[in-house]
Amino acid sequence: MDITTLTYLVPVSGVIALLYAFTRAQWVNKQDVGTELMAELAQAIAEGARAFLRQEYRVLFVFVLVVAVLLAFANAAQVGSSWMISISFVVGAFCSALAGFIGMTVATKANVRTTNAARTGLGEALNVAFSGGLVMGLAVVGLGVLGLGLLFIAYDSMTDWNVTKIIGVISGFSLGASSIALFARVGGGIYTKAADVGADLAGKVYEGIPEDDPRNPATIADNVGDNVGDVAGMGADLFESYVGSIIGTMVLGTAFLTSNAMMDSAFGELSAIILPLALAAVGIIVSIAGSFFVKVKEGGNPQHGLNIGEFGAAGLMAILSYFIITAMLPEAWSAVVMGNMMEFTSLGVYFAVLIGLAAGTLIGLVTEYYTATDKGPVTGIVNQSLTGSATNIIAGLGVGMFSTGIPAVILALAIIGAHEFAGLYGIAIAAVGMLSVTGIQLAVDAYGPISDNAGGIAEMAKLPKEVRERTDKLDAVGNTTAAIGKGFAIGSAALTALGLFAAFMQQANVPNIDVANPKILAGLLLGAMLPYVFSAMAMGAVGRAAADMIKEVGRQFAEIPGLREGTAKPDHERCVEISTKAAIREMVAPGLLAVIVPVAIGFIDKSMLGGLLAGVTVSGVLFAIFQSNAGGAWDNAKKMIESGYSIDGKELGKGSDAHKASVVGDTVGDPLKDTSGPSLNILIKLIAVVALVIAPLIA
Repeated sequence: MDITTLTYLVPVSGVIALLYAFTRAQWVNKQDVGTELMAELAQAIAEGARAFLRQEYRVLFVFVLVVAVLLAFANAAQVGSSWMISISFVVGAFCSALAGFIGMTVATKANVRTTNAARTGLGEALNVAFSGGLVMGLAVVGLGVLGLGLLFIAYDSMTDWNVTKIIGVISGFSLGASSIALFARVGGGIYTKAADVGADLAGKVYEGIPEDDPRNPATIADNVGDNVGDVAGMGADLFESYVGSIIGTMVLGTAFLTSNAMMDSAFGELSAIILPLALAAVGIIVSIAGSFFVKVKEGGNPQHGLNIGEFGAAGLMAILSYFIITAMLPEAWSAVVMGNMMEFTSLGVYFAVLIGLAAGTLIGLVTEYYTATDKGPVTGIVNQSLTGSATNIIAGLGVGMFSTGIPAVILALAIIGAHEFAGLYGIAIAAVGMLSVTGIQLAVDAYGPISDNAGGIAEMAKLPKEVRERTDKLDAVGNTTAAIGKGFAIGSAALTALGLFAAFMQQANVPNIDVANPKILAGLLLGAMLPYVFSAMAMGAVGRAAADMIKEVGRQFAEIPGLREGTAKPDHERCVEISTKAAIREMVAPGLLAVIVPVAIGFIDKSMLGGLLAGVTVSGVLFAIFQSNAGGAWDNAKKMIESGYSIDGKELGKGSDAHKASVVGDTVGDPLKDTSGPSLNILIKLIAVVALVIAPLIA
């Protein structure tokens, strides 16, 4: 097989992913929705989700159009770039938005069908929920590989373009994906947490009614939020990491173009550049294969089935990567990187990929430990809830802070190890390795909000107790998979950002970052500050929107006769409208901050921009881990108490003082784990991508 054939096979793998996603979506669509009331509730959730995306995409259309024009104008006269970078930007934005739309559309169909399947058995419900998540996962990897593959083929046909220029223009694809991802994550996160916090406080604390009670006007908005935040938002997040890691590696691969050994290899000088695309293409097939092993018997643990599929796919990818890498790369070669002659081996690149796979898995497992029920950290928060809200919050903050330790060590070792084996290219390819099975990883993650929605529909539709027990079992596992997914997203964000950082240094001709330089030190401080200001903006937005939601719920209970007694229906649409308007209004400022700051700093001093990238990466990764794990631990502490957890023979349960304290802790943690924390993953990558895109302009 020659390099041309391999290049054309890459987008084919993307088509395979989309075709298989289509078949799973059709299968989900054919499942029974259940009772008339269930269908009515599901329709309300789907309409609310579509209404939000329509308004969000209207705003993003204007943003994409303006940025595309600016990119075309700025790059038109650049020798090493082209106005066509704006085309890459638009295609990247479109693919990211389309992946989120596909995933969310299927998720809103899968939720009610999961509820109905739970009336029959646990295995059937797991199959529907996971199939819905798999569509999201395969849409992300399929559109990512298809878009990158087709752009590379199109630009490669430009006879007067060299490879370095082709990769530089393709980097616009990553900028488009990152831009959409940030707005989707921030907007979706504000929406879901405004609804969730409002529903929890107004319902449980002020009105004293259960979660997902059909009398609560905010329940539909809460369920809509699960889809726009945890499905579309997470999909856009990992889509951005996925394409960012590939493009960063491709840029760094251009350093090997003049290597004699590389030119004499089986696939020629482009081997190191095409390698990340080849790994991603094979990862799609592996993810599809892993999905066949996700099964559970009645009475079994859904976590086991999900783990077999996910870890089995990662293991298979580890084996196949060896044959792909050793076939594509020469056994050994040398190249000048950042002015230094370095030696590389195909085996070293393979070990870097293994390090990425291992680091992602380990960070996920550590995240699970700190956020899972019945484990020490969460049990400690439960015990502290006995003495009130203050001690519950103190314990949760402590868990979140302490949980940064082991992931930081894992990432540090991964960075050192990957660099030792393959230099800066090794760090970038480690990120590709970590994200190579994104298809099934994201499927497992998206399964969580689908199961959560299924439980809410079961409660609102007043189905038998055993149905809610089955959906709760799926939801409990979903909380763990969501926590693992967030850890995975943070780890991949760190390595992807470092890969993009290295690519920026190469493109902008910044050989090193000297912290003794006052401009670079200033950049470090500014970069370290950004995650805090960004998080404050997101948290403030959630607080303001939640306050509006609480007032609206209180108004409806006071003004609608029979609502508290259950003889009248609440006005769900008004609550959906509050969350939608708040999310659209509040997402703009944080998004513009992430784009404007690196551009302004870059044109002041390119080395200062390098300092900014270093500062935002280190600060952002640790702050994201803290927020996500603290929020996840608070959430599962509340769930442990609600399940009837006993301390010294005393059963806690719903309505107890400890439960009220845990609800406050969970409410504080909600925007941390679902809005500001996950958004930081995108912030650090978007800033790195912006730096990479403007590198030719400031070099």
